[in-house]
Amino acid sequence: MNTTTNPTVNFAGTLFVVSAPSGAGKTTLVHRLIESDPLLRLSVSYTTRAPRPGEQNGVHYHFVSPAQFRTMVENGAFLEWAEVHGNYYGTARAWVEAELTAGHDVLLEIDWQGARQIKARFPACVTIFILPPSFAELEARLRKRASDSDAVIAKRLANAHEELRHVHEFEYAIINDCLDVATQELIAVVTAERCRTAKQAARHRKLFSEIAALSPTH
Repeated sequence: MNTTTNPTVNFAGTLFVVSAPSGAGKTTLVHRLIESDPLLRLSVSYTTRAPRPGEQNGVHYHFVSPAQFRTMVENGAFLEWAEVHGNYYGTARAWVEAELTAGHDVLLEIDWQGARQIKARFPACVTIFILPPSFAELEARLRKRASDSDAVIAKRLANAHEELRHVHEFEYAIINDCLDVATQELIAVVTAERCRTAKQAARHRKLFSEIAALSPTH
């Protein structure tokens, strides 16, 4: 089955993609953004990793077995999927396309590999990368979690080296040094993208039709 999306499709909604290395604070920033913006829909990814304490199926992730995930890949159910830290993650195609078609803005919280796939399928998507203020601070945050072994932390740090190299593939870069400042910057990106003339014209067709019908002045 063809798993690509026609890049010429002009969805009414805007697709936002947020990526970051583990420990940069991406999830916290995304949750703050969603809480401040009821019009933004967060896509819930599918994953083969085990739930962490407090995580709920269907809320934080859709937790599935590796066999279920492989079946979904074969059936073309994902817009993108990738292996991250030894587990698989994927974004559901049907839900995202339905939301965008309905004119809703959608946010994907995915890694750089997924972001690259989404950009190829949705050239008009808005890509945002969250950076730590330093690599030392990134390591400190990972250790402060106290939820991973030293081996897991070492693996995440090694992967972060590779992930950070891809920051230039993204349109926006936000440095999460002060959480409040980074939150405001993330909100500002979403607000600015919604104010693009093409997006305003799509959302306010009547007004822009009236403007188009105005007689030229001399």
